[in-house]
Amino acid sequence: MTGFGEASSQVNGVHFFVELRSLNNKYFKAVIRLPETLQVLEAELESLLRRRISRGTVTLTASCTDSSESAALDVNHRALDRYVEQLRRVKAVAAGELQIDVGSLLALPGVLQPPADEEDRLLRARGEFSRLTDLACDHAISMRRREGAMLEEELRRHAGEIGERLGRIAARAPQVIQDYEARLRQRIDSMLEAAGVKVEPVELIRELATYAERTDIAEEVTRLSAHIDQFGDLLGAPDDQPVGRTLDFLAQEMLREANTIASKSSDALISRLIVEVKGLIDRIKEQVQNVE
Repeated sequence: MTGFGEASSQVNGVHFFVELRSLNNKYFKAVIRLPETLQVLEAELESLLRRRISRGTVTLTASCTDSSESAALDVNHRALDRYVEQLRRVKAVAAGELQIDVGSLLALPGVLQPPADEEDRLLRARGEFSRLTDLACDHAISMRRREGAMLEEELRRHAGEIGERLGRIAARAPQVIQDYEARLRQRIDSMLEAAGVKVEPVELIRELATYAERTDIAEEVTRLSAHIDQFGDLLGAPDDQPVGRTLDFLAQEMLREANTIASKSSDALISRLIVEVKGLIDRIKEQVQNVE
């Protein structure tokens, strides 16, 4: 399911900000964007996200803006002196024909270095980003739950419609055998009248039994009904229990049973009803992809 959350804080002149977006996905995938100096925190933040969200493409964007004096890089005076000493040996510089640009000197390797307390800054960033990521997850999960409540209502409605049609199919099935028997007797009577042939009752019974066995859908209807009941139970599972993949598998099994019913029955009404059932299952299969 889709979700969005953000959180920010200000600590000793340092502004921390975290934004989290989640999109539908059958599996969990994390995309984490951090400042270059804080890339070492990526694995920790991904682990935190996995604990909070089990399904979906989750994009986490974090930034850190330091407006305090501690943000300034330290000048390595020994390295700078060494560069200046070497430049003074250049004849053009010694003769005053070439000016030394201070800005260019500062850009030389080793002149500007991170502050000595860089490890402390990293520790502060780790704790603050972890806290803000948790808050952003809270907001995103809250949004996902609101969407999930609407999705659950729609899934239950589809399951209820499937159950209603299964009831009509189960009620129609015995009548199909009776209608076949009536048609069979009518054809036999016409043949007997035309050819004067006698058919033993046992042969008629054998033919009816063969047809009934070939077109018996009671077992498939029972299994599909059981799947619908289990589907409803899973929808009522606690919020912290991921059921999306189980629902996806169950929808596949439901479609399998519906296809078997369709292949066994030649009755027009049952065929029409099972087509509607398969359409509802297809909708369920699409929607459970969004369920965690």
